[in-house]
Amino acid sequence: MVTKRMSREEFFAKLSLLDSERLRQVLWNLYWRGSAPLQERIEGELDPAGQGHGQGAAAEPAGPGLVLDEVREFVELARAGAYIGSDRRVPPNERTRWRVTFRRLAADAESALRAEDSGPAQEALALIIDLACEMRDHQYVRSEDPVEAARFVVSDAAAMLWETAADQHGFQAFAGLAAPQLIRWESRYGWTRGWGQVHAKETSLASVLARMLHGPGAWAVFAERYLDALTEMARAEAKPGPGRPWDHHDSNVRRQRASDLAEWHELLLGRLAGSQAEDLLDRLVHHPALGGPELTFLRARLARQRGNLDGARKLAQDCLQDLPGHGGFAGFAAEIGADLPPRARELADQRSQSEAAGAAGAARSAGSAGSGPE
Repeated sequence: MVTKRMSREEFFAKLSLLDSERLRQVLWNLYWRGSAPLQERIEGELDPAGQGHGQGAAAEPAGPGLVLDEVREFVELARAGAYIGSDRRVPPNERTRWRVTFRRLAADAESALRAEDSGPAQEALALIIDLACEMRDHQYVRSEDPVEAARFVVSDAAAMLWETAADQHGFQAFAGLAAPQLIRWESRYGWTRGWGQVHAKETSLASVLARMLHGPGAWAVFAERYLDALTEMARAEAKPGPGRPWDHHDSNVRRQRASDLAEWHELLLGRLAGSQAEDLLDRLVHHPALGGPELTFLRARLARQRGNLDGARKLAQDCLQDLPGHGGFAGFAAEIGADLPPRARELADQRSQSEAAGAAGAARSAGSAGSGPE
């Protein structure tokens, strides 16, 4: 049997009969017994500014060292599963408040960046960003979309961290810090799992860096640090260890990494091709830390840039053999006159027919709207 819902007027008429104490009790029961998404909605309404408890305007900012200690403990507990109940170091009533703690620690770390010695604060904020990136794929807390629930914009935090490092320690130190973090943190589709308010504020880390790199020299220096960081990552992944060798797993990791960093690689191609640092692109397109069709696509565009159309066509075909439905690959192949593999051609024809049908439908709708009675 379907229960009939009250209308808005009926609902407010019922509420008007309750005093403030009874209203608080009703809201508490809903919060305590409700699902995780409902708890998040209620907490958001109670804490709209995202300040958390004890964060009044008169509160003294915590010192960078203390912030780092708190962040380390929080990250350790989260990774150990303490906030989902598999570790008793976090009391049950604190597990549902993880997002309040997360927001407070993130705000404290960002505030501590203004300290004269901001090194501990930079480390603390980097740990917070690491955790936020991991929460997209790991169940550290009870939430359908942890980064959205925490109201934490990864790209904004990374920009703040990198700008602080550049201002306080100079470009070389910033590049050495940011290059490996870019590899760890960049995400092609953002860090939330849905399409909420936080997702709408996210930008790629490639675009953050593009605003910070001024002139060909800066791009070349950062690209070198980036390639060095990739090399260190490839060496670490090649070391023997538990579960190795996992060639298929490593292949998927390299493929995903190239996909996440595709926008950054496109920026490097545009900035370095034809410059004195163009040789860095040769290192990039054959780097062992990267793989998959996105890397092949980068090679194809570099080949076209250098006038090697036959090589570019062959590489474009290889991309489409792997991802036959990729519109960007198909569009590039058409630009350079490459023949599409059979499955890619079939999908391209279906896409063209669908677009044509959509355009015809829109034209009929427009014609009907314009042919009404005068």
